[in-house]
Amino acid sequence: MRVTFLGTGAAMPVPDRVQTGLLLEAAPGDRGPLLVDCGAGILHRLAQTDPGYEAVSTVLLTHHHLDHVSDLLALLKARWLAGEEQLEVVGPPGTKGILDGMLDVHDYLDGRVDLQVREVHPDSEFELAGFEVAARETIHSVQCFAYRFSDPGGDDDFVFSGDAEAFEGLAAFADGARVLAHDCSFPDEVDVDNHPTPSRLGGALAGHEVDRVYLTHLYPHTEGRHEEMLASVRDQFDGDVRVARDGLRFEV
Repeated sequence: MRVTFLGTGAAMPVPDRVQTGLLLEAAPGDRGPLLVDCGAGILHRLAQTDPGYEAVSTVLLTHHHLDHVSDLLALLKARWLAGEEQLEVVGPPGTKGILDGMLDVHDYLDGRVDLQVREVHPDSEFELAGFEVAARETIHSVQCFAYRFSDPGGDDDFVFSGDAEAFEGLAAFADGARVLAHDCSFPDEVDVDNHPTPSRLGGALAGHEVDRVYLTHLYPHTEGRHEEMLASVRDQFDGDVRVARDGLRFEV
């Protein structure tokens, strides 16, 4: 599978990081691509990719905070104007209510495309856009899921934490994965709940087998601190640790 970081920022974006979004492309011939989260700026990032927003008919949400859903209706409208007829949105319980509320406000968009909404639950497994997906609930201020993606055409898995504190259950969920993209919102001296700092993330990952970890969901507080943050994770975790950036693409 191919993974593209569309947005690696958070609720306080910086000029070179828009809010959260990932694009997953399965093996040729399978359905896809799959958009994971759709925060502010993601529609423009999609327009810079080869598939474009026209090809994205499936969106998977980790949770419903604004920096993960705010471009959803913009995506729906752009697809309608481009002549695309379908959009499927999958996410935690409450996803249908979020979409219904958005369309109540912008009711002229209601019915413009065939909108399908599916809600999934903790510890569920399902197929989506050519991927086998497993869900694991994280520790966050609202219900949020991490997802583990398997491409039937490959042997390696990709895990995205969503928004999450670093904890043993999520590290175990990612164990054995080729790549993990994990929330690392703030440097170590920030006292924060619902998001990890590098030392907490390194401690949670210690002893687990993950080939490569990307730090993402970066607040402005992390600017100029990336090397220090990487070193802090590496103090306890001996895998390959890197900082994600918008537009970074890699194969799993």
